[in-house]
Amino acid sequence: MTSIDDVMIEITPQVLLKAYACGIFPMAESADDNALYWIEPERRGILPLDHVHVPKSLARTIRRGGFDVKIDNDFEGVIEGCAAPRAGRRSTWINGRIRSLYRELFALGHCHTVEVWQEDELIGGLYGVHLGRAFFGESMFSTARDASKIALVYLVARLKYGGFTLLDTQFVTGHLARFGAIEVSRQTFQRLLEESLGTSQGSTPSSGSASAAGGGAGAASAGGGAGAGAGSGSASAASGTSPEGAFAALSEGVPPIGVLQLVSQTSNTGCSTA
Repeated sequence: MTSIDDVMIEITPQVLLKAYACGIFPMAESADDNALYWIEPERRGILPLDHVHVPKSLARTIRRGGFDVKIDNDFEGVIEGCAAPRAGRRSTWINGRIRSLYRELFALGHCHTVEVWQEDELIGGLYGVHLGRAFFGESMFSTARDASKIALVYLVARLKYGGFTLLDTQFVTGHLARFGAIEVSRQTFQRLLEESLGTSQGSTPSSGSASAAGGGAGAASAGGGAGAGAGSGSASAASGTSPEGAFAALSEGVPPIGVLQLVSQTSNTGCSTA
Protein backbone atom coordinates (compact mmCIF):
# COMPACT_ATOMS: atom_id res chain seq x y z
CA MET A 1 0.00 0.00 0.00
CA THR A 2 1.63 3.22 -1.17
CA SER A 3 0.60 6.71 -0.16
CA ILE A 4 -0.26 8.95 -3.08
CA ASP A 5 1.48 11.76 -1.18
CA ASP A 6 4.63 9.63 -0.75
CA VAL A 7 5.14 9.32 -4.51
CA MET A 8 4.47 13.02 -5.07
CA ILE A 9 1.76 12.53 -7.70
CA GLU A 10 -0.80 15.24 -8.24
CA ILE A 11 -3.93 13.14 -8.22
CA THR A 12 -6.38 14.19 -10.91
CA PRO A 13 -9.39 12.44 -12.45
CA GLN A 14 -7.16 11.42 -15.37
CA VAL A 15 -4.55 9.91 -13.04
CA LEU A 16 -7.32 8.11 -11.19
CA LEU A 17 -8.70 6.62 -14.41
CA LYS A 18 -5.23 5.40 -15.38
CA ALA A 19 -4.92 3.78 -11.96
CA TYR A 20 -8.23 1.95 -12.44
CA ALA A 21 -7.03 0.75 -15.84
CA CYS A 22 -4.04 -0.78 -14.03
CA GLY A 23 -6.21 -2.45 -11.39
CA ILE A 24 -5.41 0.06 -8.63
CA PHE A 25 -7.83 2.19 -6.60
CA PRO A 26 -7.43 4.81 -3.84
CA MET A 27 -8.61 4.67 -0.25
CA ALA A 28 -8.09 6.73 2.89
CA GLU A 29 -7.46 5.51 6.42
CA SER A 30 -10.47 7.46 7.66
CA ALA A 31 -12.72 10.36 6.79
CA ASP A 32 -10.52 12.61 8.93
CA ASP A 33 -7.25 11.61 7.24
CA ASN A 34 -6.60 13.63 4.09
CA ALA A 35 -3.96 11.19 2.77
CA LEU A 36 -4.86 8.69 0.04
CA TYR A 37 -3.32 5.29 -0.55
CA TRP A 38 -3.10 3.14 -3.67
CA ILE A 39 -4.66 -0.27 -3.08
CA GLU A 40 -4.03 -3.39 -5.19
CA PRO A 41 -5.26 -6.45 -3.27
CA GLU A 42 -3.61 -9.83 -3.71
CA ARG A 43 -7.14 -11.30 -3.78
CA ARG A 44 -9.71 -9.20 -5.62
CA GLY A 45 -13.47 -9.34 -5.22
CA ILE A 46 -15.64 -9.55 -8.32
CA LEU A 47 -19.30 -10.33 -8.97
CA PRO A 48 -19.43 -12.50 -12.11
CA LEU A 49 -22.28 -11.08 -14.18
CA ASP A 50 -23.24 -14.52 -15.51
CA HIS A 51 -23.39 -16.04 -12.02
CA VAL A 52 -25.50 -13.54 -10.10
CA HIS A 53 -27.92 -14.89 -7.50
CA VAL A 54 -30.86 -12.84 -6.25
CA PRO A 55 -32.36 -14.25 -3.02
CA LYS A 56 -36.04 -15.13 -3.33
CA SER A 57 -37.07 -12.73 -0.56
CA LEU A 58 -35.30 -9.84 -2.32
CA ALA A 59 -36.86 -10.78 -5.67
CA ARG A 60 -40.28 -10.62 -4.00
CA THR A 61 -39.44 -7.20 -2.56
CA ILE A 62 -38.39 -5.92 -5.99
CA ARG A 63 -41.51 -7.28 -7.68
CA ARG A 64 -43.67 -5.69 -5.01
CA GLY A 65 -42.29 -2.25 -5.91
CA GLY A 66 -43.12 0.85 -3.93
CA PHE A 67 -39.82 2.53 -4.79
CA ASP A 68 -38.13 4.24 -7.72
CA VAL A 69 -34.62 3.65 -9.01
CA LYS A 70 -32.82 6.62 -10.54
CA ILE A 71 -29.48 6.87 -12.29
CA ASP A 72 -26.99 9.74 -11.84
CA ASN A 73 -29.65 11.88 -10.19
CA ASP A 74 -28.07 12.80 -6.83
CA PHE A 75 -24.33 12.17 -6.55
CA GLU A 76 -23.99 14.30 -3.42
CA GLY A 77 -26.77 12.44 -1.66
CA VAL A 78 -25.28 9.05 -2.48
CA ILE A 79 -21.71 9.82 -1.44
CA GLU A 80 -23.01 11.49 1.72
CA GLY A 81 -25.02 8.37 2.49
CA CYS A 82 -22.00 6.13 1.85
CA ALA A 83 -19.83 8.26 4.16
CA ALA A 84 -22.36 8.58 6.98
CA PRO A 85 -21.84 6.78 10.30
CA ARG A 86 -23.93 3.69 10.81
CA ALA A 87 -24.43 0.93 13.35
CA GLY A 88 -21.07 -0.57 14.24
CA ARG A 89 -19.15 2.03 12.23
CA ARG A 90 -18.59 5.63 13.28
CA SER A 91 -16.90 6.79 10.08
CA THR A 92 -15.72 5.57 6.68
CA TRP A 93 -12.70 5.94 4.43
CA ILE A 94 -14.50 8.55 2.29
CA ASN A 95 -12.62 11.76 3.05
CA GLY A 96 -12.74 15.19 1.44
CA ARG A 97 -10.29 14.32 -1.33
CA ILE A 98 -12.28 11.22 -2.27
CA ARG A 99 -15.47 13.29 -2.47
CA SER A 100 -13.79 15.92 -4.64
CA LEU A 101 -12.16 13.45 -7.03
CA TYR A 102 -15.26 11.35 -7.60
CA ARG A 103 -17.37 14.49 -7.95
CA GLU A 104 -15.06 15.44 -10.85
CA LEU A 105 -15.33 11.93 -12.32
CA PHE A 106 -19.10 12.21 -12.06
CA ALA A 107 -19.02 15.49 -14.00
CA LEU A 108 -16.89 13.80 -16.66
CA GLY A 109 -19.34 10.89 -16.96
CA HIS A 110 -17.02 8.22 -15.56
CA CYS A 111 -18.66 7.94 -12.13
CA HIS A 112 -22.26 6.77 -11.82
CA THR A 113 -24.85 6.45 -9.08
CA VAL A 114 -27.72 4.00 -8.74
CA GLU A 115 -30.25 5.44 -6.32
CA VAL A 116 -33.30 3.97 -4.58
CA TRP A 117 -36.02 6.49 -3.73
CA GLN A 118 -39.24 6.13 -1.76
CA GLU A 119 -41.76 8.96 -1.53
CA ASP A 120 -39.13 11.50 -2.67
CA GLU A 121 -36.61 10.31 -0.08
CA LEU A 122 -33.26 8.77 -0.98
CA ILE A 123 -33.17 5.53 1.02
CA GLY A 124 -30.17 3.77 -0.50
CA GLY A 125 -27.80 3.55 -3.38
CA LEU A 126 -24.29 2.99 -4.64
CA TYR A 127 -21.65 4.66 -6.76
CA GLY A 128 -18.77 3.46 -8.90
CA VAL A 129 -16.54 4.12 -11.88
CA HIS A 130 -16.73 2.77 -15.41
CA LEU A 131 -14.05 2.22 -18.00
CA GLY A 132 -14.75 0.33 -21.20
CA ARG A 133 -16.81 -2.72 -20.26
CA ALA A 134 -15.73 -2.67 -16.61
CA PHE A 135 -17.55 -1.16 -13.65
CA PHE A 136 -15.67 -0.60 -10.40
CA GLY A 137 -18.03 -0.55 -7.43
CA GLU A 138 -16.91 1.86 -4.72
CA SER A 139 -19.46 2.01 -1.92
CA MET A 140 -23.13 1.55 -1.12
CA PHE A 141 -25.48 2.57 1.66
CA SER A 142 -28.98 1.92 2.92
CA THR A 143 -31.28 3.66 5.38
CA ALA A 144 -34.19 1.28 4.73
CA ARG A 145 -34.38 -2.48 4.52
CA ASP A 146 -32.94 -3.96 1.29
CA ALA A 147 -32.39 -0.57 -0.37
CA SER A 148 -28.70 -1.12 -1.15
CA LYS A 149 -29.48 -4.66 -2.35
CA ILE A 150 -32.11 -3.29 -4.72
CA ALA A 151 -29.54 -0.82 -6.06
CA LEU A 152 -27.10 -3.66 -6.67
CA VAL A 153 -29.67 -5.71 -8.60
CA TYR A 154 -30.52 -2.71 -10.77
CA LEU A 155 -26.82 -2.09 -11.35
CA VAL A 156 -26.30 -5.66 -12.51
CA ALA A 157 -29.30 -5.42 -14.86
CA ARG A 158 -27.93 -2.20 -16.35
CA LEU A 159 -24.45 -3.67 -16.81
CA LYS A 160 -25.79 -6.79 -18.48
CA TYR A 161 -28.03 -4.68 -20.71
CA GLY A 162 -25.01 -2.61 -21.76
CA GLY A 163 -22.74 -5.56 -22.49
CA PHE A 164 -20.34 -5.02 -19.58
CA THR A 165 -18.11 -7.97 -18.68
CA LEU A 166 -16.53 -7.07 -15.33
CA LEU A 167 -18.04 -5.89 -12.04
CA ASP A 168 -15.24 -5.20 -9.57
CA THR A 169 -16.30 -5.22 -5.89
CA GLN A 170 -12.72 -4.71 -4.60
CA PHE A 171 -13.34 -7.03 -1.64
CA VAL A 172 -15.90 -9.72 -0.81
CA THR A 173 -18.25 -9.13 2.11
CA GLY A 174 -20.96 -11.42 3.42
CA HIS A 175 -23.48 -9.06 1.82
CA LEU A 176 -21.88 -9.47 -1.62
CA ALA A 177 -21.17 -13.19 -1.24
CA ARG A 178 -24.91 -13.83 -1.05
CA PHE A 179 -25.17 -12.44 -4.58
CA GLY A 180 -22.39 -14.67 -5.88
CA ALA A 181 -19.32 -12.47 -5.37
CA ILE A 182 -16.03 -14.37 -5.37
CA GLU A 183 -12.34 -13.72 -4.86
CA VAL A 184 -9.85 -14.10 -7.71
CA SER A 185 -6.09 -13.75 -7.78
CA ARG A 186 -4.45 -10.50 -8.82
CA GLN A 187 -3.28 -12.18 -12.03
CA THR A 188 -6.79 -13.40 -12.89
CA PHE A 189 -8.24 -9.97 -12.19
CA GLN A 190 -5.67 -8.32 -14.43
CA ARG A 191 -6.60 -10.67 -17.26
CA LEU A 192 -10.31 -9.97 -16.82
CA LEU A 193 -9.61 -6.24 -16.64
CA GLU A 194 -7.54 -6.25 -19.81
CA GLU A 195 -10.28 -8.13 -21.63
CA SER A 196 -12.94 -5.68 -20.45
CA LEU A 197 -10.83 -2.71 -21.55
CA GLY A 198 -9.87 -4.26 -24.88
CA THR A 199 -6.18 -4.20 -23.98
CA SER A 200 -5.45 -7.92 -23.87
CA GLN A 201 -3.90 -7.73 -27.35
CA GLY A 202 -2.04 -4.50 -26.68
CA SER A 203 -4.67 -2.09 -27.94
CA THR A 204 -5.28 1.29 -26.33
CA PRO A 205 -7.54 1.26 -23.25
CA SER A 206 -11.06 2.48 -23.79
CA SER A 207 -11.52 5.24 -21.24
CA GLY A 208 -15.08 5.94 -22.32
CA SER A 209 -16.96 8.89 -23.66
CA ALA A 210 -17.95 11.53 -21.17
CA SER A 211 -20.72 12.85 -23.37
CA ALA A 212 -22.16 9.41 -24.01
CA ALA A 213 -21.88 8.22 -20.43
CA GLY A 214 -23.37 11.30 -18.90
CA GLY A 215 -26.11 11.73 -21.44
CA GLY A 216 -28.86 9.67 -19.84
CA ALA A 217 -29.73 10.41 -16.25
CA GLY A 218 -32.99 8.54 -16.54
CA ALA A 219 -35.06 6.78 -13.92
CA ALA A 220 -36.10 3.15 -13.92
CA SER A 221 -39.38 3.15 -12.08
CA ALA A 222 -40.29 0.16 -10.00
CA GLY A 223 -43.88 0.62 -11.01
CA GLY A 224 -45.49 -0.78 -14.12
CA GLY A 225 -45.03 0.36 -17.69
CA ALA A 226 -43.52 -1.00 -20.83
CA GLY A 227 -39.81 -1.66 -20.48
CA ALA A 228 -36.95 -3.82 -21.58
CA GLY A 229 -37.55 -7.52 -21.25
CA ALA A 230 -35.01 -10.28 -20.85
CA GLY A 231 -33.92 -10.06 -24.44
CA SER A 232 -32.98 -6.39 -24.37
CA GLY A 233 -29.48 -6.94 -23.02
CA SER A 234 -28.49 -9.18 -25.89
CA ALA A 235 -30.04 -6.79 -28.38
CA SER A 236 -28.06 -3.89 -26.95
CA ALA A 237 -24.76 -5.74 -26.97
CA ALA A 238 -25.34 -7.23 -30.42
CA SER A 239 -26.18 -3.87 -31.94
CA GLY A 240 -22.74 -2.55 -31.06
CA THR A 241 -23.95 0.01 -28.52
CA SER A 242 -20.94 1.20 -26.54
CA PRO A 243 -21.03 0.28 -22.84
CA GLU A 244 -20.35 3.92 -21.99
CA GLY A 245 -23.54 5.00 -23.71
CA ALA A 246 -25.53 1.97 -22.64
CA PHE A 247 -24.96 2.43 -18.91
CA ALA A 248 -27.76 4.99 -18.69
CA ALA A 249 -29.68 3.81 -21.75
CA LEU A 250 -31.95 1.24 -20.10
CA SER A 251 -35.50 2.37 -20.86
CA GLU A 252 -37.43 4.26 -18.24
CA GLY A 253 -40.30 2.44 -16.61
CA VAL A 254 -38.75 -1.03 -16.80
CA PRO A 255 -41.01 -3.14 -14.58
CA PRO A 256 -39.39 -5.15 -11.78
CA ILE A 257 -39.88 -8.46 -13.57
CA GLY A 258 -37.96 -7.05 -16.54
CA VAL A 259 -35.07 -6.10 -14.26
CA LEU A 260 -35.03 -9.57 -12.70
CA GLN A 261 -35.08 -11.17 -16.15
CA LEU A 262 -32.12 -9.06 -17.24
CA VAL A 263 -30.17 -10.11 -14.15
CA SER A 264 -30.92 -13.80 -14.67
CA GLN A 265 -30.19 -13.68 -18.42
CA THR A 266 -27.41 -16.14 -19.41
CA SER A 267 -26.75 -16.80 -15.73
CA ASN A 268 -25.64 -20.30 -14.90
CA THR A 269 -26.85 -20.12 -11.33
CA GLY A 270 -29.93 -18.12 -12.17
CA CYS A 271 -31.91 -15.45 -10.42
CA SER A 272 -34.36 -16.64 -7.82
CA THR A 273 -37.63 -15.15 -8.97
CA ALA A 274 -40.01 -17.65 -7.43
